[in-house]
Amino acid sequence: MSTENRFIDKISNEQTALLPAIEFRGEIRIVENERDIAAACRYLAEQPVIGFDTETRPSFRPGVTFRVSLLQLSSPEVCYLFRLNRIPLDKAILQLFENKRLLKVGADVAGDLRSLRQIRHFRDAGFIDLQAIVPEWGIAEKSLRKISAIVLGQRVSKAQRLSNWEAATLTDKQQLYAATDAWVCTRIYERLLRTPKKPLRQ
Repeated sequence: MSTENRFIDKISNEQTALLPAIEFRGEIRIVENERDIAAACRYLAEQPVIGFDTETRPSFRPGVTFRVSLLQLSSPEVCYLFRLNRIPLDKAILQLFENKRLLKVGADVAGDLRSLRQIRHFRDAGFIDLQAIVPEWGIAEKSLRKISAIVLGQRVSKAQRLSNWEAATLTDKQQLYAATDAWVCTRIYERLLRTPKKPLRQ
């Protein structure tokens, strides 16, 4: 554990933009065939902590929304991209969501889970929302980009956020963006655990 907490409470967009970008350097595996779901879930179930995120095709028309297109679950070495526009939200995936011993770390977890429940119902357990816990370390920011900037000193790129997540083939940039978003949550969580807490001053 580091001996002191030097995290600032807030960071500006300008300060964040000056930081180096963080990128996932591990293996990215796309799951778009039903036959590949079980093996991916077996691997993920053996991890102590995994990163969690989702992507949804953006709608540029009021009142039009799409279902979750992509589910990202990442260990430090491998990130699986489940293309939910191609495969079902399978029972093996739901077992990961319901496993309280498997910690799943994300940002705005409640929003992601709400969107996933529009596809299929499940009872979640073992989820950790960075937005909910960072105030214990004196951090007032809520966006993953700014939490990463404060905790890791690196920014998460948001360049691909509004790209088409239901495209026939995901580009290399989309894959890297999606994998980084899930994986970086575990890096942030690990750093927090090694740092003393300091609650936000009221």
